[in-house]
Amino acid sequence: MPALSVRNLEMTFVERTLFRGVSFDVERNDKVGFIGANGVGKTTLFKVLNGELEATGGTVAFEKNTVVGYMEQHACSNPEIDVYHELLSVFAYLSGTEREIALITERIDRGKGDLNELVERQTRLIEQFEAQGGLTYKSRTRAALLGLGFTENDFTMPVGSLSGGQKSKLCLAKLLLSRSTLLLLDEPTNHLDIKSVNWLEDFLRDFQGAMMIISHDRYFLDRVTNKTVELEHQKVMCYKGAYSEFIKKKQAYNESLANKYKNDLKEIKRIEGIVEQQKRWGRERNFITAASKQKQADKIKEQLVAPESELETMRMRFMPRCESGNDVLICRDLAKSFGEKKLFENLSLHIRKGERVFILGENGCGKTTLFRILTGGLAQDRGEYDYGANVMVGYFDQMQQNLDLSKTAIDEVWDAFPNLSQTEVRRALASFLFKGEDVFQPLNKMSGGERARISLLKLMLKGSNFLLLDEPTNHLDAASREELENTLLDYSGTMLIISHDRYFINKLAGRVLAMKKDGVTEYLGNYDYYCERVKSGEEIKKQEAAAKAQDKPKNEYFLKKQQQSEERKRRTKLKKAEEEIERLDREIEQTQSMLAEPETASDYEKLIELTGRLEQLQAEQEAQYEIWEELSD
Repeated sequence: MPALSVRNLEMTFVERTLFRGVSFDVERNDKVGFIGANGVGKTTLFKVLNGELEATGGTVAFEKNTVVGYMEQHACSNPEIDVYHELLSVFAYLSGTEREIALITERIDRGKGDLNELVERQTRLIEQFEAQGGLTYKSRTRAALLGLGFTENDFTMPVGSLSGGQKSKLCLAKLLLSRSTLLLLDEPTNHLDIKSVNWLEDFLRDFQGAMMIISHDRYFLDRVTNKTVELEHQKVMCYKGAYSEFIKKKQAYNESLANKYKNDLKEIKRIEGIVEQQKRWGRERNFITAASKQKQADKIKEQLVAPESELETMRMRFMPRCESGNDVLICRDLAKSFGEKKLFENLSLHIRKGERVFILGENGCGKTTLFRILTGGLAQDRGEYDYGANVMVGYFDQMQQNLDLSKTAIDEVWDAFPNLSQTEVRRALASFLFKGEDVFQPLNKMSGGERARISLLKLMLKGSNFLLLDEPTNHLDAASREELENTLLDYSGTMLIISHDRYFINKLAGRVLAMKKDGVTEYLGNYDYYCERVKSGEEIKKQEAAAKAQDKPKNEYFLKKQQQSEERKRRTKLKKAEEEIERLDREIEQTQSMLAEPETASDYEKLIELTGRLEQLQAEQEAQYEIWEELSD
């Protein structure tokens, strides 16, 4: 029997049906991504599975020994207890056994009681303690806290003094270390930086049990899940494979369904044409043929399945009102501290026109503070920054402090852009899914995702040529994230973006800046390239540390061999870069020659194609030159 079996589940409220006929299985070791647009009922379904809500129809059955774990079950109730002991409370069954073993050991040492009985009891308890992970539970507790971003100093902090994000992480840690065999995880990556998400991914991949995960983090789903369940149009569809595989399969399924529907309609029309023809001929055998054909058409109609309409998503387009100069932003040795807490120093960066640059870093390293400095909301302690000619800055604030929550949606937008007509404002709001009475909804009654859409709409209408985006995909569902990605790919301006959304980074980034206390480190490429470089750097450090641990002669020999190997690799990469530069030179010359031909000037499409190709080749060559310079140094 599966760990979880759901059959014909239905949830109806007074005015709305969230889902009906929902059926799926979760096997013992399945890791299921549960996805769907915001508001379709994913969290409600989780609450039904957890027993918090009662469904209006259908059944939920768990395997006999299944223990369900849901994050809300592990809320921190005692504000006085410290972080470490709050998490350690998950292992109360082990700490109790540990105390009993200690008491029995003490009685044996003092010679109190029946020695044989005590030794037998002690042996049984020790075996039980070891089988349940007693030898490692304290180290696992510590590793979980460190992995989720807590420091050693945080271990002694009272739970009551934690921020909302820290409490969420602590509840998540309690759930992960509980004895649950089926985890229900609702947006587990919220409040986590990339380092903590990587730890969580490793933990969940090694977890010996089943799980269902609600998440909009597509990179996370790709790394963790092996099955995808989508809730859409009040029903679910199940697909084998993680998110990227699901997207391909869903697209193929929808295309085949649409093609079958189209072909069935054609066939019905063809058969009914024959029926009409036979009736016009009017003979007895013609009527018999017409009746037979009509039955054939009716049978096709009975099995006819019209494809579901696509769920409506945002429609946006960012268009700069003017073009900036080539140098968009230059920062020199910026530094910022709050009291004794130093966020960053020696921060220098240079952003050029048309670049898509991402800033990565652990929570609390000062990324948002940097944006507040760049937008004039906060003064730096040291250093300076300058914007280039004609730079118009647009800022997306993840905290949404630029919104007046007392206003309605239409007033918030119209007050910011009073030159627009009411029709233009309502049309703009409709493109961001605010229609009818929705436009009169106060912002303080809206969800985080709805307010994010209002912020993005205002940003679009502003027409900036330099976007500072602080976690723009937070609160957006997968479809809205993909719409935003495609919009930004078409955007001709410049972007500096803070994000933990690795799928988003991979799709857009041309350059990654890793931010730390002593400045930034630059990586030319997307998130995967950044990971490769960081990993290779860590490997070199490990090799160096291992080499130092050896005795001196062996150490010198190892270092010499390593240096020779690195030198060979460097020369090989250098030669490859030189060859690539020469190849790109030839292609650039060929493309320029084709652009110079008279017939190209009169062929608009060919001109656009060749111009785009030339820009791509020049960008590739510039990247190769940077690699060549790095290797030459």
